[in-house]
Amino acid sequence: MLSLHDITLEVASAPAPLLNRVSLQISAGRLVGIVGPAGSGKSTLIKVIAGLHEPTEGSVHWCGRDLDEEDLAPYDIGYVPQFSIAFDHLTVWESLIDALRLRVKGLGEEARYFRAKSILNQVGILGISGRKVRFLSGGEKRRLGLALELATFPSLLIADEVTSGLDPKSEEEIMRLMYDLTRGSQRIVLAVTHNLRHLSLCDSVVVMFHGVMAFHGSLPDMLEYFRAETPEDVFLRLAKRTPQEWETQWTTKRAEIEPKEAPQDAAQPVASQAPVLALEGEVMDEETVQSWQGTRKETALPGAFAQFAVLLARRWRIFFRDRSQVWLHLALLLGFPCLVAIFALGGMPQIQNPGMTADINVVEQLRQAIAFTIQSAKVGQLVSGLVIMQVVLLTLMGSNNSAREIAAERLIFEKEKLGGLRPLSYLASKAAFLFVLVALQSCWMAIFVNHICHLPGELGGQITLLLLANAAMTSVCLAISSLMKSPEQASLVSIYLVGFQLPLSGAVLGLPDFFGWITRPFIAAYWSWSGILQTMRDTRYYDIVASVSPTDLLPAEICVWTLACHVIIGLIVSYLGCIRSRWE
Repeated sequence: MLSLHDITLEVASAPAPLLNRVSLQISAGRLVGIVGPAGSGKSTLIKVIAGLHEPTEGSVHWCGRDLDEEDLAPYDIGYVPQFSIAFDHLTVWESLIDALRLRVKGLGEEARYFRAKSILNQVGILGISGRKVRFLSGGEKRRLGLALELATFPSLLIADEVTSGLDPKSEEEIMRLMYDLTRGSQRIVLAVTHNLRHLSLCDSVVVMFHGVMAFHGSLPDMLEYFRAETPEDVFLRLAKRTPQEWETQWTTKRAEIEPKEAPQDAAQPVASQAPVLALEGEVMDEETVQSWQGTRKETALPGAFAQFAVLLARRWRIFFRDRSQVWLHLALLLGFPCLVAIFALGGMPQIQNPGMTADINVVEQLRQAIAFTIQSAKVGQLVSGLVIMQVVLLTLMGSNNSAREIAAERLIFEKEKLGGLRPLSYLASKAAFLFVLVALQSCWMAIFVNHICHLPGELGGQITLLLLANAAMTSVCLAISSLMKSPEQASLVSIYLVGFQLPLSGAVLGLPDFFGWITRPFIAAYWSWSGILQTMRDTRYYDIVASVSPTDLLPAEICVWTLACHVIIGLIVSYLGCIRSRWE
């Protein structure tokens, strides 16, 4: 049984409570429709039930347990939001198999195959299991959303406007499907809907109005209560009174109208129900049948490493199927090093020492000294420029790597987190994926430029510092991605951050000392540029570069540790951003 007791939700930005003293009881095996005008609190109510919003007052109980003290287990609840919760580049089958791997522990390959096939058959999309999500119609995406939530056979299934935007036939099919999911089972299905034509399929209807519950009962009782001829007329009746008046009237009438819920043993949780379907031509051994039917033992979550492996494999699969991203990364990988190399295709110019012999007059000595100074300045600027160009272009690659990485799939991640996905496994999979990109970009940049331009210094040290600069920007932009509300915001902030790298690095123009010491700790380009120049300390070029550099060069060891701190701090902030809820 699901019970709500005087649920109130207030937020500082709203003049009135989003929910005001909502009480409700629903027994197992019921389909309950939740309706009301826009802004009436329907979605807010189910988010409180799902644990996505914490009520200001009141409590939610499930099978006698106070959910304020003990959350619903991930296998107990399924939440189907209005938006798509699958990746466009995956197929229907891959989406469900990944959901099973992420949420259900103990399933063998054969049992996983049969469970996926039975669920897809139950929701009516088995015939299109090989189709990519981006090619699905609106109704098919809603069916897939239901299929993903049925992976654990949840006892409580919540659907938020899953019929929105569908044609009448698809709407009826989805409502019929949710009705069927409650028949012969202990499952409760709560369906928020704006369409009132299919309420006859619901066992009961909850009417919300500006945060208060105005009614809960059967469809015939609802029409009689509001003195309406059709469900659509109910909204017209609601507008004729204030929310407080409807709340007062319902408080006095609910004992006569509200469905009498059968009592349930609080000590016994509602049992999950597996779909009992005969799959034609399929043969399962006894062990597979038991696993396929779903037991409490097998609804335990997979371990953190198992989730990490599934997420990493899925990320690479999506990457290689998104041709535009593959070509963009290839263009940056091959084009940026060429952009650096064109400034020194013939290699580093040789430095000619002035011929200070006794037979040269003073005027000639002065001319050679001036020529040497000019040449040294040009060579020093060339070496410093080649280094800072590599660094800045790699920070731009780092921004491109991760600025949209979390923000672009945030809603899918939040949905999977509700289903038991560990944020640490998610972040680790992102870090592992991005590290491969960072390593390829940085190593190729250093090797290519060194081979074409014959850049002086230790190649291994230069690779390390370029890799750390790229990794630092990638990590920081990943943190930005985890904090922003949209991928567009994350991309914009990340590009601004890259834009500051060159002017604040001090490689082109020196900054005032006090300003430099304030900004320098945050500028990855400075630390990488300074460290790479330090790898040239044993060459003649180092003294020349140091003599023309507008900024002090710090030891390479300090630069390495500072960049490593950038990486670590970026990952920590990314984790904090991941554990923070971003549903609203």
